[in-house]
Amino acid sequence: MTRLRQLPAWQNLQDHYEQICNTHLREWFAEDPLRFKKFSLKQSSILLDYSKNRITEETRTLLVALAKQSGLREHIDALFSGGLVNTTEQRPALHTALRNVGGGPVLVDGKDVMPAVRQQLAKMRTFVDDIYTGNWRGYNGQAITDVVNIGIGGSDLGPVMVTEALKPYRMPRGVKVHFMSNVDGSHVVDILNHVQPETTLFIIASKSFTTQESLSNALTVRRWMQDRLSHPDQLAQHFVAVTADRDKAMEFGLPEENIFEFWDWVGGRYSLWSAVGLSVALYLGMDNFEELLAGAHEMDEHFRQAPFEENMPVLMGLLGIWYSNFFGSQTHAILPYDQHLHRFSAYFQQGDMESNGKSVTRDGEAVDYTTGPIIWGETGTNGQHAYFQLLHQGTRPISADFIAPVKTYYPINDHQTILIANFFAQTRALMMGKTQTEVRAELQAEGLSEAEIDRLAPHKVLEGNRPTNTVLIDKLTPRSLGSLIALYEHKIFVQGTIWQINPFDQWGVEFGKRTTSEVLKALSGEGEEMKDSDASTRELMAYYRENS
Repeated sequence: MTRLRQLPAWQNLQDHYEQICNTHLREWFAEDPLRFKKFSLKQSSILLDYSKNRITEETRTLLVALAKQSGLREHIDALFSGGLVNTTEQRPALHTALRNVGGGPVLVDGKDVMPAVRQQLAKMRTFVDDIYTGNWRGYNGQAITDVVNIGIGGSDLGPVMVTEALKPYRMPRGVKVHFMSNVDGSHVVDILNHVQPETTLFIIASKSFTTQESLSNALTVRRWMQDRLSHPDQLAQHFVAVTADRDKAMEFGLPEENIFEFWDWVGGRYSLWSAVGLSVALYLGMDNFEELLAGAHEMDEHFRQAPFEENMPVLMGLLGIWYSNFFGSQTHAILPYDQHLHRFSAYFQQGDMESNGKSVTRDGEAVDYTTGPIIWGETGTNGQHAYFQLLHQGTRPISADFIAPVKTYYPINDHQTILIANFFAQTRALMMGKTQTEVRAELQAEGLSEAEIDRLAPHKVLEGNRPTNTVLIDKLTPRSLGSLIALYEHKIFVQGTIWQINPFDQWGVEFGKRTTSEVLKALSGEGEEMKDSDASTRELMAYYRENS
């Protein structure tokens, strides 16, 4: 048995689960009119209602005890102070320093990193100003109208999500932003068909500057530009790089002044807050980008300082532990009721599944409990007409977060009221369900015969007791979005800490990259034929060669 399962709090939670697992949320709400007040929390512009979870006050007490016995406080301190929380790679994970713009020093190997962070932010501001004032122009003197971010994973998902989420904050007469991530040639062509070489800036965002998809796309785009230039030096007017490897970016052909830096202590899936957010800054303006940072910093401070019983990321993380490890849930849905947040779930698919999809502890011991839930979701109300049937009547235990802004930028007729009515109704319906007695009474009121009622009733019963969190944002702004993103980042960290895994490496992803490199060499004739490979891969490669 692993150390986690030997903790007294874990054993107490297991006993507690046996005592309450058959209790229905209906009962708890009927018994306690103050349940919402006991199980809700406001932090800045975000309200978390977690009263529709299958918990009591004792559950919360036991979960907090688990956090304390797992050393969560010490791990939080290490996260913010530059401790080697990425244990396999022996380095910090200091994405919080990127938004600590008004705070004190943050040390890595005894050196304060904040001057370098502020220097890059200042360089970003100067660059954004140069684009909008016309100091930076294309090779023939025209102003930049389009920006293409070439990146994948953390160098793509975050900027895409934020620019979509904050469309109302686009700079007046601002640039258009495009995101080229997939190495599929159709993605490259689709984007190049919508931009003009004279007025387009390309940002190559790659931490290592060796990521195959991004470098392949960048090389293709560079050739596309070179075919249209009269002199090689003009290329510098249309390319900048964001990377932790300055030398490789210079080998690509970029002058040093065109390179924005971040550092190896910034994980790719947390790099939005660094110069990887340059496309966001160009779209929103630097003031709004810094508001995004400020909102995240607010949540950082709450996470650092609030008692666990009143700590939003801690409570959300603990609830995830409760369902994954005691109720046997394998999946968690993130359901934003705002069209502009349509990429939020996808962003945290990477954030969560790449972080906590691990099967060994920090000490290399195989886990004997569930880690890393499957994250999925789509915007409401679309999902209600798609997969909500499974949420309401399926056999799998699924927890869900419902997210919505109270105020909308587009108060068209009664659209927002209808949207929020759906939002509230779904969490109530998932919690309440519909009993056999209620179904039969409803069918009798419709005038159906007893035979018809007997036939239909089993199909219309809904168990309910389906747990949800409700996250209400006063309004979706750069600051509130920053807080929301940081909330989920820290929730993931809480769960990784309690599961005793390292949420900051991704060796599975790295293995996939190396295997791809071997297959690519074989397919292109530059490497061995992989004769020792499995029969399936060999035959598939042969089929591709014969038919491509």
